[in-house]
Amino acid sequence: MYFLLANLSFLDMLLSSVTTPKMITDFLREIKTISFEGCMCQILFVHLTAGSEIVLLVVMAYDRYVAICKPLHYSTIMNLQKCTGLVLASWTIGFGHAMSQMAVIVQLPFCGPREVDSFFCDIPLVIKFACKDSYTLGILMNANNGILTMTCFILLLISYTYILLTVCQSSKTGASKALSTCTAHITVVVLFFVPGIFIYVWPLSNTWVDKFLAVFYSVLTPLLNPSIYTLRNKEIKNAMKRFQSCYINFKGNT
Repeated sequence: MYFLLANLSFLDMLLSSVTTPKMITDFLREIKTISFEGCMCQILFVHLTAGSEIVLLVVMAYDRYVAICKPLHYSTIMNLQKCTGLVLASWTIGFGHAMSQMAVIVQLPFCGPREVDSFFCDIPLVIKFACKDSYTLGILMNANNGILTMTCFILLLISYTYILLTVCQSSKTGASKALSTCTAHITVVVLFFVPGIFIYVWPLSNTWVDKFLAVFYSVLTPLLNPSIYTLRNKEIKNAMKRFQSCYINFKGNT
């Protein structure tokens, strides 16, 4: 579990690093510009890290399934070699997803406006500048994103359905512990998938909402993920309580 959490934190760091520094510097400038190469790099790395993280969340759901439904075989099934292979598979799928998007975009002839009405470059905005039918192209690109997103979302639903069925058949204490273990992961999944679905699978026509979802998806969610898992960790909570007690005692003595 901690090996997968470390990889999730690493992907969150990469995802926020792709867009956040440029967004912060743009707030301090009157003229906000980005080169074509920089725009393409943002698209590539956003979809590489986001695609890898979506698959990694499915891997983490599988890890929770094995831990709850097959606890006696957990150390055998989820060994380090298996975890490493699953993480590499998530990176491979994310890379393939990103390259399939880039193979289409870099070959497009661009004309028309050159202003991206958002905080960073993304596929639904950039393809509007193409000298082709952007509506049909947008449907194809959203379908590409939607297949990955919805496939992983369905796999997550299947995984947690099995977990809930197993929990219902176990003792009350075991069920409570299992649900507590899964709460953090379910929270992260909701925070990550809901904005992604509205951006790529079911896009909205409201520009302000699109901008908010883009920032939430690329900045706030990667920031919240480590906090959510940290606050749900029993060892961390006990350490925080000990620190709070020591601080109160120190203030009382002074």
